[in-house]
Amino acid sequence: MTINRDFFEELFVLEMANNHWGNLDRALKIVADFSKVVRFNNVRATIKFQLRDVDNFIHRDFRNRKDIRYIQKTLDTKMSREHFEIIVDAIEQSGCIPSATPFDEASVDFCEKLELPLIKIASSDINDWFLIEHIAKTRKPVIASSGGSSLKDTDDLVTFFANRKIPLALNHCVSLYPTEDDDLQINQIDFLKKRYPNNTIGFSTHEYHDWETSIAIAYAKGARTFERHIDIETESLPFSPYCSLPYQIDLWFKAFRRAKAMCGYPGTVKRTPLSEESKYLDTLVRGVYAKKDLKRGDELNEKDLYLAIPLQKGQISCREIMNGHTLLVDLKQDTPLMIDQIDTPYAYAPELKKSIYHRGI
Repeated sequence: MTINRDFFEELFVLEMANNHWGNLDRALKIVADFSKVVRFNNVRATIKFQLRDVDNFIHRDFRNRKDIRYIQKTLDTKMSREHFEIIVDAIEQSGCIPSATPFDEASVDFCEKLELPLIKIASSDINDWFLIEHIAKTRKPVIASSGGSSLKDTDDLVTFFANRKIPLALNHCVSLYPTEDDDLQINQIDFLKKRYPNNTIGFSTHEYHDWETSIAIAYAKGARTFERHIDIETESLPFSPYCSLPYQIDLWFKAFRRAKAMCGYPGTVKRTPLSEESKYLDTLVRGVYAKKDLKRGDELNEKDLYLAIPLQKGQISCREIMNGHTLLVDLKQDTPLMIDQIDTPYAYAPELKKSIYHRGI
């Protein structure tokens, strides 16, 4: 069964992560700065943060291990639930969608308390079934990143959410921070789209050289939700190169708009030619002319006719003429053959006849 996935269509995930560093004012500044860029570009975006039940997430015997970076940063960026509630309200007031990546079951419960409309599963948790089962109980739409995952892990995740009829978007992701251009592996979007046709496929990136090229390629390949880490630059706190500043996210959004315009029609339907395009091509099409004097009732063939430019208004072109048409009037040599002068189905189709009379010179 195909699951409604409109929720994910052209959704931008701005990942604040723990870049608030436990400071509410800094978190609100990030929300304010990036939501302005979102509104200016008229895109649909969620500002996402990470949630951990810090007191239970880290084993008590390791809480003083400052040599383990992940543990130390988790402790350094701890924030109260009351502050997260303020952040969610600020995100909503800014016109963005609040969302979170919970890393434990208690944080999933907090997502429900915050009434977040979207939950993210990190690449590290794509096979954490205790956590995934708990997330599924919320019935909320889920985005999962596939960085470092096996094919079985990804298949199992997609099947799990499909069986529960919970919308799932799957992001191609390379879990290197930062990611070099030649490690992006954007062709994986092709693979994911083919293998999981009922899921929205997205692109989560940690590159740091370019904010325009990869999103254009990803959109052209069919990615429809996009994620980048965001941060603001201050003298007192470190800034990771894989994070994006507000002006860089502005470049990113504008590159998306250009890519969308260039790609045009979806790849599932034949496009309708532009009127200017058709008008131009009509000037290059050959019209049908009488090779000799012809009589009413003649059955026309290539011995009676020749093709030449220009094509005139109402004239039959090389596109419509076929052997065996019956001539309805006498026709002089070198005279154009008009739509009303032969017995052809085109003469009895009002819209086709109208288009023939509007083309040419």
